Amino acid sequence: MTSRRQFLAGLAAASLAPTQGWSTVGAPDFLAAALFPDGTYRLAGLSSEGGILFSLPLPARGHAAAAHPLRAQAVAFARRPGTFGVVIDCKSGTQTARMDAPKGRHFYGHGVFSRDGTHLFTTENDYEAGEGVIGVWDSEDYTRLGEFSSGGVGPHDMRIMPDGETLIIANGGIETHPEMGRTKLNLPIMQPRLSYLSLSGSVLEQIELPRTLHKNSIRHLAVRSDGLVGFAMQWQGNRLTHPPLLGLHKRGEAPRLLAAPESVQSALQGYAGSIAFAGDGKTIAITCPRGNNLLRFDSLTGRLNDTTPLEDVCGLGAGPSGFVFTTGTGLVGALTAKARISARPDCQWDNHLVPVGLPV
Repeated sequence: MTSRRQFLAGLAAASLAPTQGWSTVGAPDFLAAALFPDGTYRLAGLSSEGGILFSLPLPARGHAAAAHPLRAQAVAFARRPGTFGVVIDCKSGTQTARMDAPKGRHFYGHGVFSRDGTHLFTTENDYEAGEGVIGVWDSEDYTRLGEFSSGGVGPHDMRIMPDGETLIIANGGIETHPEMGRTKLNLPIMQPRLSYLSLSGSVLEQIELPRTLHKNSIRHLAVRSDGLVGFAMQWQGNRLTHPPLLGLHKRGEAPRLLAAPESVQSALQGYAGSIAFAGDGKTIAITCPRGNNLLRFDSLTGRLNDTTPLEDVCGLGAGPSGFVFTTGTGLVGALTAKARISARPDCQWDNHLVPVGLPV
């Protein structure tokens, strides 16, 4: 693990030469933000077994990150309503650039590179207009090239589809303003939707939930190699109602909503944190940190396969066989037939595990 002294020494000595591939930093499988015992927020590179290959300080609490598909470079994003994006050379341990959201914008904590790595797309809030935008950045020097509408309000997660030419955006539907912190301003009229956009911002397809579920905020995404999209939701309505927190969608079709039996669903507190497909695509899982549970579903039939109780589990990614998860209590584990704890680093993992490598 990189110490603060080592990080500062590297920062003083390193050049700004182009970074090399991910193998130069031990080929991490995931990136994850965390709070460390010394009070620093960091971005860490993790192996699938939970080994920390590097950890680099952030200005404040991070949320998720974007891994460059070719270079050992990552962009760590502030948690909403933060405005920083830190560009990190993961080989030298240096911050090579800083992205600041333009005036009147803040980041939502997520971004994604184009498949060729030339552009970075970021989910943002135009908070005076109450509309979502997608920022477009040049990945050579991280200057802003422009922006376009996200196709909705409150864009959170975003992915590149397997065709390399389409963005899928989770427009959560919740309007916020930084002067009001994280207060949700439009719950009675919120309208979440999945938006499929071209890389130039043209709307290709939009999917909305049934009106009775208009308070089910679409937050996080997973994409299978054949284009099947999984989406995780967070319920903003009556806590006596326990709606589905997982959906599946394929372009041109209606969405399918998946739920556990009521005895399980009612304990999840209406909140799914992260989502991922297993490597073979047959299983999809969501984490429910408020309900202290990880649920696996059959992606063909939509049936619940099993549940795994885990305290404050949230980060989730595809492992060599099954899933890798992280918890707010500091655990890293693997889930195949059953859960196995593989590491217990002294930190508190934040919400997400971001896979390293080419999108999808």
